[in-house]
Amino acid sequence: MSNLLLSKIGHVISEFPLAFKQTKEVKLFMTLLVKNEEGMLEENLQFHKAMGVDGFIITDNNSTDSTPDIIRKYKQKGWIKEVIEEKATNYEQKDWVDRMIWKAKTIYKADWIINADADELWYAPTGNLKDELYATNANVLNCEMRSVYPEEEKPFWQWDKTVKAVTEPEKYDLSLYSLFERQNKKVIHRTAGYLQISMGNHKVTMFPQNSADSHIHVYHYNIRGKQQFMEKMINGGKQLEQHKGKHGGRHWRYFYQLHKEGKLEAEYERVIGSAYFEALRKDGFIIPDVTIPNFFKRLKPDI
Repeated sequence: MSNLLLSKIGHVISEFPLAFKQTKEVKLFMTLLVKNEEGMLEENLQFHKAMGVDGFIITDNNSTDSTPDIIRKYKQKGWIKEVIEEKATNYEQKDWVDRMIWKAKTIYKADWIINADADELWYAPTGNLKDELYATNANVLNCEMRSVYPEEEKPFWQWDKTVKAVTEPEKYDLSLYSLFERQNKKVIHRTAGYLQISMGNHKVTMFPQNSADSHIHVYHYNIRGKQQFMEKMINGGKQLEQHKGKHGGRHWRYFYQLHKEGKLEAEYERVIGSAYFEALRKDGFIIPDVTIPNFFKRLKPDI
């Protein structure tokens, strides 16, 4: 048995009385694993700070755009507590996120953690993510994801349409992994009792474990235009080819294979359903949602 595993077990045993305890004060941290996220990272930090996140830990995996400059700016402001510069070229997401969780737990004494991606905005209807954390006896909260329809002529935070899962994708000639596929929920979890995060941050192993559904939901900007989509799928596919496991990242593997066959650009139109946009809207799969644009109007009143 490894020393790391023994250490985790020791922590879990000592924290057992805190596993489901309601508290009046909560320290909430967010972990972010990023690579070339200059188009969204700053607004992501601003949004979640306004939503009640106390501190961020970021792993930057070889960004070549202005992402490091944004990270330095918010490190100097005191929002980002620690930055890990991960130079590996494989994709050990689970291990890298686990490393951030343990830093948040043991060094920064966080009570709850959100393990997010830069393309996610975690929204609480009350205006503060901590409101549900104060009230729950659970140690894992399941949060619904809502994909946002891309509008290339506007900044992402002004996009005002979300999508619902399409049960008959062939009717609209949609890609196997389209914007309209069902989204798995993601989790917020306590640090007390934490054992392991899953690939993609959709599940977490706790001991003991008590999960509950949440009113918090995640606005997911997983598609942000053709160029961003192409770059993300190509870079992600390259990294996954070097990954030691074969689980996770199925969509990246699928799109990377199409890239190698010269078919990725054509597939993008099937990903967003552009040829059937009006039919998808009429059938209720593309719906108006001004939640995030209205939030940023208050956050950025001068824009």
